[in-house]
Amino acid sequence: MKTAYELAMERLGKSSPSAKLTAAQKKQLAELDSKYAAKIAGREIALKSESEAAAAAGEFEKAAELQQQLLKERKSLQAELEDRKEGVRSVR
Repeated sequence: MKTAYELAMERLGKSSPSAKLTAAQKKQLAELDSKYAAKIAGREIALKSESEAAAAAGEFEKAAELQQQLLKERKSLQAELEDRKEGVRSVR
């Protein structure tokens, strides 16, 4: 007996079969993942150190703003990554 998840995945596969990726596309996707992981890590390091310095100086509002900026930048970079990956996937 199949689970609801297995049935849903089966239906999804029938309605939109997954595209086969070439080796070059897989390599490009891996490079994009690596590049954006580095970008995100770099921004996290920079903004976390600024946030910690602000908190240590008693500037808690500035520290909170920096944390919010980090979240926004992370989301922005992840969205940019997904757009670029979709571009690679759509090339036939």
